Amino acid sequence: MEVDQLLSLSGSALVQAISSLLETPGLYVFSDILELPNVRELETGPHAPVYQLLNLFAYGTYCDYKERAASLPELTPAQKNKLRHLSIISLASNLKCLPYSLLLQQLELKNVRELEDLLIEAVYSDIIHGKLDQRNQQVEVDCSIGRDLGPNELPNIANTLQEWCAGCEAVLCGIEEQVSRANQYRESQLKVKVQVETEVSLVHQPTYKSSFMFINVK
Repeated sequence: MEVDQLLSLSGSALVQAISSLLETPGLYVFSDILELPNVRELETGPHAPVYQLLNLFAYGTYCDYKERAASLPELTPAQKNKLRHLSIISLASNLKCLPYSLLLQQLELKNVRELEDLLIEAVYSDIIHGKLDQRNQQVEVDCSIGRDLGPNELPNIANTLQEWCAGCEAVLCGIEEQVSRANQYRESQLKVKVQVETEVSLVHQPTYKSSFMFINVK
């Protein structure tokens, strides 16, 4: 179901549609759904737990669900799998090497076989790119897809961008200073070259000697 189609739904039909979307393969961004006016109405009504579950899929992790499971709808196997994928994405955004021990704890999986099956599925789904290091019991992450940004994350992102801009300006100033020094050095070398060429030309100028003929007059 397309996001726009949700606008015509309400009540239990909307709840059922949201539940189906949480299972949809390849869908990992939910902020557009949260912003729909009829979906936002669910926040304070009898279907508030469904809204909170959707919010958790947008910004939370599997651990967050386990902490609040008593007040949230029970996950279907497909939803549980999806939320674990989302949790892997969150971990991969902060760590480039994910230890199996950490993943087993965060995702509440029983054994390494289940974990590796989930990771292989994530790689084939293009959620993360990397390789499984079975010898060292870790996942080496090259990159991962992004997730929705929570409202509380925006100030940190703004600060990071400001720091990045300041760093770029500092690098640019350094480059401009080096260019200026290089130009000054070039000008000084040109002056030295001109001076040397002038002195060389003076050294190699021909010299003229006067010759006189003396005639003895008797």
